[in-house]
Amino acid sequence: MYLSKILRSPRTLAFRLTLWYAFIFTLTSLGAFLLFNFLITSGLRERTDQALLAEVSELSSHLALKGLDVVELDIVQDAESSGVDRMFLRVLSLDGEELVSSNMTSWTNVAIKKAASDRLTNGESHVFETLAIPQLPHKVRILYGVIGPGKLVQIGRSLEDDELFMEAFRDRFVLMMTALIIFGGLIGWFMARRALQGVEEVAQTAEDISKGAIERRVPFKARGAEIDRLATTFNDMLDRIHALICGMREISDNIAHDLRSPLTRIRGVAEMTLTSGKSVGEYESMAANTIEECDRLLEMIETMLAISELEAGAGNLAVEEVDMAEVVEDACELFQPLAEDKSITIVTEVATSSLVNGDTQRLQRLVANLLDNAIKYTESEGTIKVSLDGDASQVLLFVEDTGDGISGDDLANIFERFYRCDPSRSKTGVGLGLSLVMAIARSHGGEVAVTSYPGKGSTFTVSLPR
Repeated sequence: MYLSKILRSPRTLAFRLTLWYAFIFTLTSLGAFLLFNFLITSGLRERTDQALLAEVSELSSHLALKGLDVVELDIVQDAESSGVDRMFLRVLSLDGEELVSSNMTSWTNVAIKKAASDRLTNGESHVFETLAIPQLPHKVRILYGVIGPGKLVQIGRSLEDDELFMEAFRDRFVLMMTALIIFGGLIGWFMARRALQGVEEVAQTAEDISKGAIERRVPFKARGAEIDRLATTFNDMLDRIHALICGMREISDNIAHDLRSPLTRIRGVAEMTLTSGKSVGEYESMAANTIEECDRLLEMIETMLAISELEAGAGNLAVEEVDMAEVVEDACELFQPLAEDKSITIVTEVATSSLVNGDTQRLQRLVANLLDNAIKYTESEGTIKVSLDGDASQVLLFVEDTGDGISGDDLANIFERFYRCDPSRSKTGVGLGLSLVMAIARSHGGEVAVTSYPGKGSTFTVSLPR
């Protein structure tokens, strides 16, 4: 298992982030190394050059005050004090002839360059150069300078101390940089793993859900705003999916229940037609019952399709200017006989201006479904009040009844497909009427709300934009 994780690591985001982190850290360290190397090298070179210039200035003063013999003594002493294999000095004439010098045993290969003396002759105060001498392990910094009329000085100083210092600096810096890169890589790996822990938990939760653990959720921890937002969004999505799945199961159960009764009756009628001895009138009655049951099934299927089309935005609304007052009056007139059969009174209060843009047939069905629902759940001697109101931006339709009312547990679900407040299903209908009302209202840019008190009645409010 551990080996498989190692082999899989190069493909993980954490590993690639760690590599990028180490790469950037390496580039930064390399840039710092080059910068420090340049600054230190330049500083050491500047220090050496200043020491050589000070030596020239001192020799020039001694030559002017004490003569060449004293300068020769100074040259020998200076070389011996620094080490004859680490420093040399010699005084030259303008044509390159050596006048006095220190011990030159270790410096036999150092030539007197005419180009340097020519530059001094032409007015330059000093000339520097760096040489690599075969018999010496380190480079030499050489200065040509003017110390008096017709006299030049050539001073050479070994750069051994500077080069040893730079070698030690580079060795230590490389070791330190290597340690820092390794440490930085480990820190990068830890930070990447910590930052991606939430993503891994989301992936693990998704994997568990794919195996059937639909109730699993990503544990919420304070891991940073982005990861917490991802976990919250993922959990919200899972909650919605779980609710949809539960709803689909409930809808499937309801469809099976609502289809079973009419199909059973149709089958019973079909079986009766197979028996002999029936009169023509009896056969006609059985055929009529079959047609009635088929119509119920077709109506349920057509309502389901209408809801799906409206919710998907594929309802193809025939939009025109609709007077909701006329729609309400026509619907109340249509349902008046049904209400009178139950001794229910329908009262209307219609506003003078109730124009909206919408599909006339769909809005008629919306009002009809609300009235049918109100009559169905209102007892005898009850009252149904239908009214219109609104303002410049919307029209409000109110359908108020004095029926049974809706319990708080049912109130949040009444607009779901096939949901019925009556568990025994003793009332007629299949639980699609209010779902269609909501779908029609929303397809017109509106909304449906309901307030209800058990035993006192319900009020449905439909808002439609003008």
